[in-house]
Formats: sequence, structure tokens, C-alpha cells
Amino acid sequence: MSASLSYAGAISRLPSSSSSSSSYNPLLNSTAFFPSGTRSHLSYPISHSNRLSKIGVKCSYADAGIKDTSSVTIDVEANIKAEKIVVLGGSGFVGSAICKAAVSRGIEVISLSRSGRPTTLSSWEDQVTWITGDVFYVNWDEVLPGATAVISTLGGFGSEEQMQRINGEANVIAVNAAKEYGIPKFVLISVHEYNLPSFLLSSGYFTGKRKAEAEVLSKFPGSGVVLRPGFIYGKRKVGDYEIPLDVIGEPLEKLLNATASFTKPLSSLPASDLFFAPPVSVDDVALAAVNAVKDDDFFGVFTINQIKEAASGVKV
Repeated sequence: MSASLSYAGAISRLPSSSSSSSSYNPLLNSTAFFPSGTRSHLSYPISHSNRLSKIGVKCSYADAGIKDTSSVTIDVEANIKAEKIVVLGGSGFVGSAICKAAVSRGIEVISLSRSGRPTTLSSWEDQVTWITGDVFYVNWDEVLPGATAVISTLGGFGSEEQMQRINGEANVIAVNAAKEYGIPKFVLISVHEYNLPSFLLSSGYFTGKRKAEAEVLSKFPGSGVVLRPGFIYGKRKVGDYEIPLDVIGEPLEKLLNATASFTKPLSSLPASDLFFAPPVSVDDVALAAVNAVKDDDFFGVFTINQIKEAASGVKV
């Protein structure tokens, strides 16, 4: 009997980046874990029940000693189950960019947001399942089953109470729901601290975000991802108007990157990052989030530069 077994799979990889630490503290160390030549020594349980590979088996049988053989070929194939992500706030500025990037890479996308489907007429939107709802009241049975990752872009400004609720409590609820449903990965879009004094970081906006970060890294210690971008630029649609934030953000990013060696000595000054932290393209944030979903070796906290490096690894 002769038999041949073959399988095909693809894994997204990035170039090596920051070194990882075996004593990583997710709240004190803003270092993301990147794949290197050898797999990280940290081990963590990740459910792969939703990720099936395609396997083809062909077997030929013949009686020994008979030259004129008749063979029987048996083909067994299991369909590949594509990635399926849930984007919280998918109709917003960052959320819609993530949905678009995921669709372009063949990922099944569900968006949950209070506004439902965006009002634009982009063709990629037809490939997203748009659900209108609020994380505080949604029936998760209609959203999470079968998902391989959740990406949250939830956040906003307002009163102290509102910021704690939107940036913190809403994300905590989502993280716990994802954990309960056995979702393998959770990606949170958070915010850079800008080297601000502690009394400014005590506002509801930052404390809410950090509460959400702590929940992600606690419930998903080996697969949770926190992206901390600074000012995010791109073409932001507000109602019937489009605000071209890229007109300011893109040249400013290039300028700050070009002068980084000169401004680095000033980085220790309080609030210096308000002036020297480079902006990040919304497309880079989206691509970094998608790459985090595609690669199980990516987890931890990603700084501005690490977000850009993660994004560059999946650009086409």
C-alpha cells in the first residue's frame, strides 16, 4: 500500500522587533511580544477549535506481486474555516478602517455598534454583517458564536462618569463576554499616555482605558493585545462631512520621525509627547489589529512604533 498525505496552511509573520521579557508586567511594561527566530518561551493556552486546516489524503492500494494493479484513490478534505472577527464600534472612524482591512484579507467580519451600518456607499461594506446594538444590552448569542477574535474600538469623551462608562465599563463587559464564549483573542484599541503628569492621567478617559487594558491582559494573558496609538489621522467622516485629518497628521508624522534623534533627549520632560509623539495613520492601526488577529504569537501592549512595525508586516 502506498499513501501520501499533504496539507496546506498559511501563517502571517512579522520581522523581529522588541525583545520580550520573562517577567513581563502588562500594566508597567509597554512592550509587545513579537515572534523571533525561536518561539517565545512563554506558554499559553489558546483555543483553536474554530481554526481548521485543509487536509487532503490520497491512498492507493494494490496486491503485492501483481504488476497490473488497479488503484483506488480516496480523497478526504476538510473545509478551511476562515477567521471570523467581531469589531465593536465597527461603524466608527477606526472601526470602519479595521472592518475594511479585515475584509480585504478574506476575514469574515461582524460589526456591532449603536449606529449600525455606515451611510457611505463603499462596496466593501456589503461584505460586513452590520448589527445595531449596545454592549450594555446586546444579546451576545447573536454576535459572538463562532468568532475567532474580538476587536474593540470603544471609547470617547464626556463627563467623568461617561468616560469611565464608555472607555472602561463597556470594554470590561465585552472582554468578559468574549472570555465566557471561549473567543481565543481580544484586541483593544487604547491610547498613548503622552508622558502626562499623574494628575492628568487620573481623568476618566485614561483611567477607563487602563481599566479595560487590565481586564484584557488578565482574561487573555497569552493572547490579549492592547494597541496604544497617539493621534490617529485619516479621512474622518462626521455626518455628511469628511474631515481630512491626514492633511495635518501625515506631514507631521514624517517631520517627527525625521527629527526623532534630536527630540529624543526631551522625551523625559512631562507632557513632552504631546508635541513629539508621532501621529499614526488609521490604516496602520487597522492593519496592526488585523495582524494581531492573524498571528497567535502576537500579544501584549504595543506602543506607537510597535504599531507601525506590526502594520508594515501585513501591507500589500
